[in-house]
Amino acid sequence: MTDLGSYIETELDPQFSAWNRSTGISITESQISDLGSYLETETDPVFDAKFDMAGVLSGDLLKYDGSKFVKFTPTYISDYTVTESDVTAHQAALEVTESQITDLQSYLTAESDPEFTSWDKTTGISITESQISDLGSYIETESDPSVPAGTQVGEMQYWNGMQWVTVAPGNDGQVLTMSGGVPAWKTPLEPGDVENPVTGKIWMEKNLGAAQVATSSNDSDAYGDLYQWGRGTDGHESRTSATTTTVSTTDDPGHGDFILHSIYPGGWRDVINDDYWQGVDGINNPCPDGYRVPTEAEWIAEYQSWSSADSYGAFGSPLKLTKGGYRHYDDGILEYVGATGFYWTSNVIGSGARFLRFAYNHVGIYSYNRANGMSVRCIKD
Repeated sequence: MTDLGSYIETELDPQFSAWNRSTGISITESQISDLGSYLETETDPVFDAKFDMAGVLSGDLLKYDGSKFVKFTPTYISDYTVTESDVTAHQAALEVTESQITDLQSYLTAESDPEFTSWDKTTGISITESQISDLGSYIETESDPSVPAGTQVGEMQYWNGMQWVTVAPGNDGQVLTMSGGVPAWKTPLEPGDVENPVTGKIWMEKNLGAAQVATSSNDSDAYGDLYQWGRGTDGHESRTSATTTTVSTTDDPGHGDFILHSIYPGGWRDVINDDYWQGVDGINNPCPDGYRVPTEAEWIAEYQSWSSADSYGAFGSPLKLTKGGYRHYDDGILEYVGATGFYWTSNVIGSGARFLRFAYNHVGIYSYNRANGMSVRCIKD
């Protein structure tokens, strides 16, 4: 090139050179010489080569087809059935909050059924199959699997921890009570009765002839009368009744004397009769209607329920038994009063009879002469 005085190998822009790159730079149109035109929007030829943005809207998906990214519309599953194995394989539950849903216009926090809302609950409601969308099947009659088969209307049941158990019907006048978590029909206690919750037996609350329920095992007002085994209530049972040595020739001596009999194992009768005191209808039953003298087995069951096998357990029991002593068969003298308790049973053995005896260190069933006078505590039949 001729007449070239000089040329510029490298051109520097003093504005750009002085640019502090930590703050950015602003280039105006006047700083670019010989600018015929300029681009307001710049495109990236690399981007254009790799992305086909035709028809792409905000929120669309792009998929690489091997040469470039193109718009991709996935196929959605409209119906999907979740099986038990799906639940087992995906134990963790998914919780979606409102903030995780974009472009949310509105959502229902509670949905109400206008048909159900308008239902008059006092008359019931009938729901037809057409009111339930996408119903594959329905049960016309629903049964409760917890109700035992064969249960009849009016029967009662209780849950024993594993299953429902039917409660057998009770008798007239009985009430349903709970004992040990199990329902049971009970005859209500009448005034003057007491029940042992262990044996379930009902007794009179005091001895025959006693003035009151015992306040202690030595309560003399609670000792009561002393009966000769097999005799009825004729006055002989009084602790202070007169005595006689004349034995009776009949079931009813016809007087109220205490009959002495010094020849063991004699009794107040001239002959032995084992039919006395046998049940509520037994001969000479001294107890009120509906009550009788207890059996040996019933006394054993009673003392086995005591807190201790002695006079302390006897008084501590629901029966509050006392140490009233006994009246000796051959002289009519009172023995062991305040020291030992003696109570007749209805059982006999040979020419004698069985009785309950307890003291401060023992309790048991023994046999003795039927002419002895001992306490009687009646049991409800």
